[in-house]
Amino acid sequence: MRLEDYWGVGPKTAETLRAALGEERAIAAIESADVAALADAGVSRGRATRVLRRANGEAAMDLFGTSDARDVYDRLLSLAAGFAVTEHAADRIRVLTPLSNVGERRERLDDVLAARDAWRDLDEGEREAVLAAFREFDEAGGTDPAAVETALALREAGLRGDTFAALDGVDEAALREAGEALAAFSAEPTGSAGDDGGDGSIAPGADDELDRLRERRDAARDLSDSALDVIETVRGRGVRDADAFRSSVVEYVADETGLTRGRVESAAPSDAVDSADFVSGTLRGLVRDLEADVGEREAAVREELEAAVAEAGGDVDAAVSAVGDVAFRLSLARFAEAYDLTRPDLGGEDGGPGGVAVRNARNLLLEGDVQPVTYAVGDHDLEADAPSGDRVAVLTGANSGGKTTLLETLCQVTVLASMGLPAPAEAAEVGSFDTVVFHRRHASFNAGVLESTLKSIVPPLSGEGRTLMLVDEFEAITEPGRAADLLNGLVELTVDRGALGAYVTHLADDLSPLPDAARIDGIFAEGLTNDLALRVDYQPHFGTVGKSTPEFIVSRLVANASDRSEKAGFQKLASSVGEEAVQRTLSDVEWTG
Repeated sequence: MRLEDYWGVGPKTAETLRAALGEERAIAAIESADVAALADAGVSRGRATRVLRRANGEAAMDLFGTSDARDVYDRLLSLAAGFAVTEHAADRIRVLTPLSNVGERRERLDDVLAARDAWRDLDEGEREAVLAAFREFDEAGGTDPAAVETALALREAGLRGDTFAALDGVDEAALREAGEALAAFSAEPTGSAGDDGGDGSIAPGADDELDRLRERRDAARDLSDSALDVIETVRGRGVRDADAFRSSVVEYVADETGLTRGRVESAAPSDAVDSADFVSGTLRGLVRDLEADVGEREAAVREELEAAVAEAGGDVDAAVSAVGDVAFRLSLARFAEAYDLTRPDLGGEDGGPGGVAVRNARNLLLEGDVQPVTYAVGDHDLEADAPSGDRVAVLTGANSGGKTTLLETLCQVTVLASMGLPAPAEAAEVGSFDTVVFHRRHASFNAGVLESTLKSIVPPLSGEGRTLMLVDEFEAITEPGRAADLLNGLVELTVDRGALGAYVTHLADDLSPLPDAARIDGIFAEGLTNDLALRVDYQPHFGTVGKSTPEFIVSRLVANASDRSEKAGFQKLASSVGEEAVQRTLSDVEWTG
């Protein structure tokens, strides 16, 4: 397979990857979903993420039938990645895709929730120790030695149980020794390229004797690089004849390098023609001898270190693998704990789509206190005060009443469940779907928007797959009368095709009689708060048409009018929507204030 055969890898991107990684390594990075490798090679992180999602789950990405559905998916994964304990774990979360069958989803749910329980069992000190271990792992570049140190730190922090079983059987003493050996191998070269003093791959501190030899070699190198200074220093001591000069040079070099006089004398040339030749020859020979000693000692130390790594080889491999998996699971566990996510009941195993039902669900993308809602469409067995069996729900009601938010919440629950992740609800039941069509309201009023919208939401209903329709306010893209006709057609098509749908509209009174498998629900505004904010009961009333209640909005405009003429204009408007209702609302606010 060539790089260009992967989705999103064009000639330019392929050339970038080949230049940085080579064909084989680049393909391996794609197959292993290694975002960091592609990013380091020069591919933007966003593009790398998109390529890897398609490369490792192309069919699964077809679940998202619209750009709005993909946007929910992207935002959920970005939210979850914010709880990642390592950069690599964040990358793994960002490339998650829906799983192909219920069994795989349940297996991931088991892993994530078990990790969440293990995380909950740690006290604050243990949690901080775990996070600190992963921070150090990232700071060290995620190397094998860092993985070994992290694995040991995780065991010390108290992470136990099936989720972290890969860490339970390791020999800590052997692993620690192997970790020290691996760390010793990870040093930057300390010798010059092409010299005889070893490859410099053993870190300082790994062996005392090697460190001493390196210090003496480096001292001899420094003297060799400044041989003229050595000559001047020795002559400055008042030495005049050749024998005394040579003796003084040997003594000076021995003092500067920490070597014995005999060791220095053994490197001195016997055929030097003058003082300069003697000094430079002695120092070159000494450096050469010391480099040979360093190389010999490095080889011996390397052999000892390799033996330590080999002895704990299985434990090292287990630690390296386990740290990545633990980081991934723990990251998702922290996400699940932060938002109090729960296990959804995954239905639809009999080939039918099942339903989507939630009890006290919350939208993860809203900040502050959020009123949970209970809702359902399709068949379900959830213990919740929500109807079962209706294939379509038409949701009506107040402006700013949370109708779009409810659609998005259902989309979030469905997308998370499709990836085997827990849901933001007290309880949830989610069937299996081939396509999720989520369409937000768009304010553009032109034929182009209408056509593009219909092209995006109708084809999924025309195929054989199982489809969930979550569509917001058709009246925003065409005139109300025609929007009602289109909505009627979509509801009938949804029922005929055996799909499920929730449609938001303000045109309930304009709809033709709906099929028996459809119902109308409503959200109601209850008035204004003391600070003139709209007070809404976000929990839909099933089987009841909601009201837009514009009198509450007009009441707020009257109360907030900045001058007399502006106030008079809004009061005139109040007479059109029901002046009595407006006055009653204002009186209620004044009385409660």
